[in-house]
Amino acid sequence: MTDFTIACFNVKNLIGADREYYRFQSYTPEEYAWKVDWLADQLLTMNADIVGFQEIFEEDALQSVIAETSRRAHELNAATIPDPSKRYHRKAIFRKLAVEPYDDAALAFAPNAADTGEAGKRRPGVAILSRLGFAEPPQIIQDLPGPLDIPFAPLRGFENDDAGFFRIRRLSRPILMARIPVGDTIITVFNCHLKSKLGEQITPPGAAFAPENDLTNYDPTGRALGSLRAGLRRMAEAWVLRRAIVDELNQGHPVMVLGDFNDSEHAVSSEIITGEAPFKNYQWMLRHDAQTPRDRYSEEEHEQITEDIEVVRLHSAESLFARKSRRDMVFTSAFGGVYESIDQIFMSRHFLPENPDRIGEMEYFSVLNDHMTDGSHPEAPYNKLASDHGQIMAHMRLRS
Repeated sequence: MTDFTIACFNVKNLIGADREYYRFQSYTPEEYAWKVDWLADQLLTMNADIVGFQEIFEEDALQSVIAETSRRAHELNAATIPDPSKRYHRKAIFRKLAVEPYDDAALAFAPNAADTGEAGKRRPGVAILSRLGFAEPPQIIQDLPGPLDIPFAPLRGFENDDAGFFRIRRLSRPILMARIPVGDTIITVFNCHLKSKLGEQITPPGAAFAPENDLTNYDPTGRALGSLRAGLRRMAEAWVLRRAIVDELNQGHPVMVLGDFNDSEHAVSSEIITGEAPFKNYQWMLRHDAQTPRDRYSEEEHEQITEDIEVVRLHSAESLFARKSRRDMVFTSAFGGVYESIDQIFMSRHFLPENPDRIGEMEYFSVLNDHMTDGSHPEAPYNKLASDHGQIMAHMRLRS
């Protein structure tokens, strides 16, 4: 058996001291030291073999967090793990207490293609840390080879009308794909950070800001249009990720996808990424080429359609945990009185317990969310030094 852990960690705006990442937002040296301290403590607590990070503005800052985590791991092990001269040093409890440093771990950083380095207008990237290394150089998906046009179908009765299309040339943040050797298996890991729910407002030529951003002259329809733009972009990015996932699955590669999806498991963009659930009984459904009311799919076609859908579906680690443990108090985001899970780990059916051909399965699912504060609380404006996300980790076991 081969055990490994995989985690998702949105660090919330990691950048060095005195460097303005967004307008009027930066860390003093003391704040930066506090943030590195907190992040290293969280990373040490997780002790994960593979970690996907989001909101990384500078690789050097992340390297500092990793180095501090390793330093603390060595210090903790020296204090708690008996040296070989002690007869009892082989006891299982000490193996459980040991924390593995990241001295020899591999780090892949995907900077944001839209980040020019201009103060106040920075754009974050993502990273993957792997104690298991990488089977090959990781790949970055952000600038598309050509514009992706998503056409809309005309409404019934208006078939001759041009329904228009949505075009995307670049993702708002990069997707990082890494093939990671785990025992004798290569697992493809995707780390993403989809477009946020913040509305996309358009600043008119010569204006200092978009009119919809002036909350003293609240424009409800304009702001709703901004949310529509953001939602369309997030779903388009989800489709780009889905295309890459299906390509890996079609090659027979086990897949795990983690990141900040900026919506819950049952939202549209997450459903695009994971794939549709098969219908319970396609024999009941009218065929696509039906000529009579009796033209339904056959039992053989039902089995084929179900398998074709299932083979490329992904499954939520959180949902698997809730089903297995009968616990459902999982959330990674708290704001304005709303608690939800916008950070997820999805996995292909290679890891499903009911799959007879599985290569492994998840044994446990951890959530670190005790540091989170609802945005309506008085202390919320100063929580920038911690993270406004909970950290999640799947504890996996591969078959021999």
